[in-house]
Amino acid sequence: MKRHTAAPPAGTDDPAAPPDFLREVLAGLSKPRKELPCKYFYDARGSRLFDRICRLDEYYPTRCELAILRRHGPELAARLGAGCVLIEYGSGSSLKTRLLLDRLADPAAYVPVDISREHLLRSAGALARRYPGLEVAPVCADFTAPFELPPLRRRGRRVVYFSGSTISNFGPPEATALLANIARLCGPGGGLLIGVDLDKDPGIVEPAYNDALGVTAEFNLNLLARINRELGADFRLDQFRHHAFYDAGHTRIEMHLVSLRPQVVRVGGETFAFAEGESIRTEYSYKYSLGAFRQLAGQAGLEVERVRTDDQGLYSVQYLSVRRDGG
Repeated sequence: MKRHTAAPPAGTDDPAAPPDFLREVLAGLSKPRKELPCKYFYDARGSRLFDRICRLDEYYPTRCELAILRRHGPELAARLGAGCVLIEYGSGSSLKTRLLLDRLADPAAYVPVDISREHLLRSAGALARRYPGLEVAPVCADFTAPFELPPLRRRGRRVVYFSGSTISNFGPPEATALLANIARLCGPGGGLLIGVDLDKDPGIVEPAYNDALGVTAEFNLNLLARINRELGADFRLDQFRHHAFYDAGHTRIEMHLVSLRPQVVRVGGETFAFAEGESIRTEYSYKYSLGAFRQLAGQAGLEVERVRTDDQGLYSVQYLSVRRDGG
């Protein structure tokens, strides 16, 4: 029997390696309010930890998105259309993708895009075995920047699946720019299926980022462990604590690593002083009203055509089309 495997991933072998990783870490730590890019959470261990987060009782987004896909999957798959090229941003374990692929009519290809090469290869290989007639062409890349699709055996209408409300990790200007990049990649008449977390009671939001088992704290601290390992830094993980809170004025969660004492950390030949209580911001997670997200998408040349939510209205999956007029 022929063994079906995913094609080797296009893109760089290690997109998180120096110089970009080092340059962005040094730039973030040099700011008056220190910050680190959240995309670097996802080394192999970080990706495994995030998979654990998605299974936590407190973490509603994954549970809600799965419920929406199970209930409305056939309708949403019909929106994507027969013979489409499905491109997934931040594919991760591709659990939700299988719900779509099971319902799509004769997809031309599946292109998972992820920054974590090891996780990408494992998931792409599993999907290639599950769908032996489907071309699986992984791309190891940072999707926040433009990237090229690999050559595909079949052409089809391009549609992007962007799950998990990852769009929430970007401030409105950056989110608009990313959505505009997606619109350009798909082209006029293309489509986007996107998970969007909705604004809600902070009593529901905050526990999702402060779980009782401490998995999110471990995930946050793993970013420092990665910087130590890959950039030769000397962060002491036991001298930082995880802190996440809801900022009502900006309708967003902020995730930080807080220094527990005055200390100096060395990274890439540079030193950074921390006062006791000083923090590094590692993530934003914006929560949108339906109207606010529609306006954001419109600025990027996308039109919201369909919105589906869970029974409690905590989360949405939205189908957007790329406007043919480009504006």
